[in-house]
Amino acid sequence: MPQHVSDIMTAAPVTVRPQASVREVARIMRDQDLGAVLVTDDDRLRGLVTDRDLVVRSLAEGGDPERTTVADALSGDPVTVTPEDDLDHAVELMREHAVRRLPVVEDGRPVGIVALGDLAMERDPESALGDISVARPTT
Repeated sequence: MPQHVSDIMTAAPVTVRPQASVREVARIMRDQDLGAVLVTDDDRLRGLVTDRDLVVRSLAEGGDPERTTVADALSGDPVTVTPEDDLDHAVELMREHAVRRLPVVEDGRPVGIVALGDLAMERDPESALGDISVARPTT
């Protein structure tokens, strides 16, 4: 049974620059079927942006998707884990900070991402969240 974040994380996460437009990031999310991407500057983690962030922090505020940058919509100073952290610690951080995704970093550089769905699949694949996490998208 996996015990460390590295055992279940998605390696090589998709990253974008802070200057990327909201439209560009939304297209990446659509094309790669992602709910979040990491924002990096010189290979250093700067934040995380989710599809919800793009809608709530940019579009709902009237931002122009071509001119608004992802830096304006990101969740800065994200809670992170390392590949060596145990899964219980990741769960604890998600609960404590009410987040669904944790960037995985080594020496400040992103090496992966672990999502609530990943943990659900590991802990209880028969749960509703586990079932949803492995289901193929319908759209």
